Amino acid sequence: MTDLSRRTLVKTSLAGLALTGLAANAAPASAAPSAIPLVRKRLTLPTGIATGDVTTDSAVLWSRASGPGRLTAQLRAIDSAGEILRGRYGFSRTIRGPLATEASDFTAKIHAQGLPAGTRFALELNFEDENGAGEAVRGTFSTAPGAGSAKGQLDDAADDARGGGGPASSSQSFVWTGDTAGQGWGINEDLGGMRGYKAMHATKPDFFIHSGDTIYADGPITSSVTEKDGQVWRNIVTEEVSKVAETLKEYRGRHRYNSLDANMRAMFAEVPVIAQWDDHETTNNWYPGEILDDPRYTERNVNVLAARGRQAWQENMPIADSAALWRPGTFDAGRYQPARIYRKISRGPQLDVFCLDMRTFKSPNTDGKESYATNILGQEQVDWLIKEVRKSKATWKVIAADLPLGIIVPDGPVNQESLANRDHGAPLGRELEIAAVLSAFKKYRVKNTVWLTADVHYCAAHHYSPERAAFTDFDPFWEFVAGPINAGSFGPNEMDGTFGPEVLFTKAGRFAGESPRDGENQYFGHVDIATDGTFTVSLRNANGAVLYSKELTPQR
Repeated sequence: MTDLSRRTLVKTSLAGLALTGLAANAAPASAAPSAIPLVRKRLTLPTGIATGDVTTDSAVLWSRASGPGRLTAQLRAIDSAGEILRGRYGFSRTIRGPLATEASDFTAKIHAQGLPAGTRFALELNFEDENGAGEAVRGTFSTAPGAGSAKGQLDDAADDARGGGGPASSSQSFVWTGDTAGQGWGINEDLGGMRGYKAMHATKPDFFIHSGDTIYADGPITSSVTEKDGQVWRNIVTEEVSKVAETLKEYRGRHRYNSLDANMRAMFAEVPVIAQWDDHETTNNWYPGEILDDPRYTERNVNVLAARGRQAWQENMPIADSAALWRPGTFDAGRYQPARIYRKISRGPQLDVFCLDMRTFKSPNTDGKESYATNILGQEQVDWLIKEVRKSKATWKVIAADLPLGIIVPDGPVNQESLANRDHGAPLGRELEIAAVLSAFKKYRVKNTVWLTADVHYCAAHHYSPERAAFTDFDPFWEFVAGPINAGSFGPNEMDGTFGPEVLFTKAGRFAGESPRDGENQYFGHVDIATDGTFTVSLRNANGAVLYSKELTPQR
C-alpha cells in the first residue's frame, strides 16, 4: 500500500465530501435507496492498545487496526486526578506513526522519545485511512523518574496550585509473571476471564514484566475441559487455537486470542509491558536446529516454526524494535531500532531492568554435563550483560530471566530444558555461562542484583550463596519465581546445588495441571521500591492474596 500523507488524506476526504454533496443535490426526492451516499466504515482497534518498554524519556505505543491505516497517537501530561496539565508542566503531542498493513497483521508501533521524566500521560490511539480518523481507544502510562526529577512531581505541582501538595516521591512498583493460556486453560468468561490480570492491575503497578510464554502456540484450546473434580471448564475458542500453531496466521491468532480477554486489555491500556519470550511462543522446550518428532506437526523444522512465532510475537508485543522513531518536532518512518529481545530498560536512578533472551541462542537439550560451556545466553549476550550491568548506576539491577537458574527442568528422562543439570558439583555445560556472569559481577563489585523469572508454574523465593555452593566465585543474590498467571499449576521441582540455592518459600498447585478456576494456585510477583531504595518483593495469587514477602535493603 502506498504511503498516505496527511495532505493526501485531507484531499481525499474533501473530494469525497464534495462528491457526496453533489450526489445528494442532484438526486430527486424519489431516488432509489441505492442513490443515498454510502457511510464509510471507520477503522477500529479490535485488540485494544498497549504501551511498552517505558523508560525515563521514551515509550513504545502499540495497537492493531481492523484494516490498513496509519497509527496516530495523542499524548497529554496529566495530574493524579487525570486533569490536563498546562503551562510549565504541560506536554501535548500528536504523533502520526507508521502504516499498519496486511504484512504486519495490521499492527503498528510508535517509539515516542524525548518525553519528560516522571510524568503521567493520557494516551489516545487511533488509525487513519481515506475515510479519516477511526475509533479512538484511551489509556494512561507514566514515564520513570529521571535523574534530578521524581515520579509524581507534576502531580505535586498541580496539588500545590490547589493549595495541597507534599513531597515528591521517586518510588515505583511493578509486577511480573509468565505463562498465559497454557495447558488448554484459556479464557473462561463464566469465571470472569483471566482473573490474574485483574489482580495484577488492581495493585496499580508502574509496569509489568511478562517473563515469557506469552502464548501457548503448542497447546490447542477446546470449548470445554472436564476437570479432575468433574467440573466443566468452558473456553472461548477461535479457529487459530484449535490446533498447534504452524502457519504465521495461526501464530498471530494465538496473540489475538489472548487479547480477547477484557482483563488483559484493561491492564495493558494502563500498565506498560516489558515482554520476553520463552518456548511456548514456538513449541515446547524448543532449541535452534531441532527437528520435531511430534505427529501433530506437518512442519517439523523448528527453525521455520520459530521464525513464524518470532514474527508474530514481535508484531504483537510493544517492544522497541522495528518501531518507527519519533522525537520532538520530527518523525522518520525510515529509521528502526534493532530487532533484539535482550535489552536494558532504564527506570530511573533506582532501577535498571535487564531482559534476557534464553531461547534464541540456546544449545540443544542434553544432560547438561559437558565439560565445556554450552549456550543458554550465547557469548555475545553474556558479554552484553556483564558490560551493561557493570555500567549501571541504578541502585537495583533486576535481571529478568525467562528460565530459572537453580531449578531442575527436565526435557524427557535424561535431557534438561533449563541450565541446571542435576549435578550438584562444579559448573558444567550451560551452567558455565552463568558462572562466568556471576563471577564477573563479583569481580566488578556489582551490588544489588535480583533475578526474577517464571516458567515452572509455581512460585518460590531462592537465596544463592557461595557458602552452600560447589562454585564459590560469586556474591550472594536472590531469585524470585512467579507464574502461571492463567495456565496449569505444577511443581515444586528439585533444586540443583551448584550455585548454593536455599529455598526460603515455595507454593505449588494441589496436583499437576490444576486449572486456574479458583485462582489460589496462579501466581504473580509484586515489587515496591521505596524512595529510600528499600526493595520489597511479594509473591501473590490470582486473588491478590500475599503469600510471601521479603524486604531487601540496598548495599551502598
